[in-house]
Amino acid sequence: MKPSAEPAETQPAIFHLIAEYMSVLSAERDASPHTLRAYRRELAGFAAFLVERMGQDVTPATVDHPVIRDYLGTLYGAGLSKPSVARALAAIRSWFGWLARTGRIEQNPARLVASPKLPRHLPRVPGMEQMNGAIDALSRPASKPEVAEDTPWPERDRVILELLYGCGIRNAELVGLNLEDIQWGNECLLVRGKGRKERYVPLGDAAAVALRGYLASRAERLAKSNRAADALLLNARIRGNPRLTTRSVGRIVKRLALAGGMAADVHPHTLRHAFATHMLEEGADLRSIQEILGHARLATTQRYTHLTASQVTAVYDRTHPRAKG
Repeated sequence: MKPSAEPAETQPAIFHLIAEYMSVLSAERDASPHTLRAYRRELAGFAAFLVERMGQDVTPATVDHPVIRDYLGTLYGAGLSKPSVARALAAIRSWFGWLARTGRIEQNPARLVASPKLPRHLPRVPGMEQMNGAIDALSRPASKPEVAEDTPWPERDRVILELLYGCGIRNAELVGLNLEDIQWGNECLLVRGKGRKERYVPLGDAAAVALRGYLASRAERLAKSNRAADALLLNARIRGNPRLTTRSVGRIVKRLALAGGMAADVHPHTLRHAFATHMLEEGADLRSIQEILGHARLATTQRYTHLTASQVTAVYDRTHPRAKG
């Protein structure tokens, strides 16, 4: 269902309510650009469906939960996956919730619509030895031609792996780091996460060593190009906007993963998941992992981590008084 292409002044009133809500999300709730784009897209599609089905004069007060269910049915019919439909429903619920809070409607009809049941897939993560091997190889690329090949800046690429895996930060958080975000005295990084929320993430010894080596190399390259930059991670040619992009990080991680014998589907978020999984395996508690990852809810952290059956058995044998005779 495509949103209306009419001029703003001639669009149905329901589109204006969506525009007002988007302004609230942007200004008052400090939503991330990704969230704003997704909500705008989902709500525009829903509004177009309502206008087509109920006419130009449709109002939120005339929309009940069966209509919302019918809309989700059209999304399934268009071939959308359950996660995509769930995202659409989340946007619709949020919009109706705002309408109810501001007195436009009496109650939120989307609350009566059940979310699609999503399969819980546990992504494969590289083992600890694989991760350590891939990172260590970047400190001696001359002895690892499969790693050195097409790696124009090994010091930088090592920092990428150290921070994604060693600190558990997101790709967007990584490329958003500036030099001033390195808190050497406190041995941590100041990270700006979703919704521009700030948190401090511990900086391990190995990551600190990699950072110092990279910063020396970075200074040399900037001096040769007669440039200055606030961004921590730079592209290899130091041209245009020198800040490295998330897309470039994705390509670098995939290349290094393949060179290190990992699966072809490894991407930056895989390393974040590996960070959480390996910490859990080594005995870290979920609350600590939640704090470092920047999750608002513990349930989100639980989806990022898992224990193998043997680990669960080992914990049970070690801790439960009835485990052993």
